Amino acid sequence: MKKQKTTQDKGITQYFGDNLAKILAEKIKVVYTDFDSKTYIENIKEKCVDLGYTKRIELHAQELKQLLPNSYPQAVNILMQILGEENPNETGMFKEFYWIMPIGKFVEKYGLDNFDISIQAIEEITKRNTGEYAIRAFIRKYPQKTVGIMKKWSKSDNFHLRRLASEGLRPKLPWATKLETFIQNPKPVFHILQNLMEDDIKFVKKSVANNLTDYLKVNKKEAVKFIKKYQSSENKNTQWIIKYATRKIKI
Repeated sequence: MKKQKTTQDKGITQYFGDNLAKILAEKIKVVYTDFDSKTYIENIKEKCVDLGYTKRIELHAQELKQLLPNSYPQAVNILMQILGEENPNETGMFKEFYWIMPIGKFVEKYGLDNFDISIQAIEEITKRNTGEYAIRAFIRKYPQKTVGIMKKWSKSDNFHLRRLASEGLRPKLPWATKLETFIQNPKPVFHILQNLMEDDIKFVKKSVANNLTDYLKVNKKEAVKFIKKYQSSENKNTQWIIKYATRKIKI
C-alpha cells in the first residue's frame, strides 16, 4: 500500500502547513470575527502536501486573500493587529516570528498598488520578522521612491530597519529572485550602505558585508571602488565589514 503523504514534512517545510494555518487563524479570529478559520485550515491542509517551503508561504497568502476583506487596506489592517510585540533582539526573527512570513508575502503579492500602506506594513513586519523579500517587489516597481524610504531606514534607531535597508537591496539574496535593478549602476545602493559602514550591530554589519559580497560577484569594479574608500578607516566595525565581505573574494 502506498504511504499517504502528510503536511508534516521534514526540515523548515514542516512549520508551514496546516499547523501554521491554525496559529494564524486563532490570531486573526480575535480581531476579525468573520474569519472562516475552518475553511482556511482545511484548504491549507489539502493543498500544501506537495509544496516546498516558499510555495507554502505563497499558498497561505493566497488563502488569506480569499478569506479576508476584499479591501486591501482593511485586510492589511487586520494582519497588522495580530503582529504582537516587537522583537527586541537580533535573533529570533525566524525561530520565534516565523509565523509572520505569510503576512509579508501577502503584502508583496497584493500591496503594490497601495505603496504607503504597504511600506508601513513592511516596517512593522520587519520589527518582528523580516521584510527583505516583500520590499523587493516595491524596489522593482518604484525604484527611486523605495530607495528613498530605505535611505531613511538606514539612519533609523531601529536596527531591524537598518538591516532591511541593506538586506532588501542585495542583488543575490538567498531564497529570492535576483534583483537586477541596480547591478549596472549600484550607486543608489552604495549611498545607503555608506550610512551603515560603522554600524555596531552584528547582524546589520553582516548584511552590509553580504551585500558587498554580492556586488563583488555581479559588478566587481564598482564594488572594489566602494570598498577601497574605506580600507584606511580605523573604525573597527568598518574593518569587520570589509574583512567579512572579502573573505572569499580578494580585491
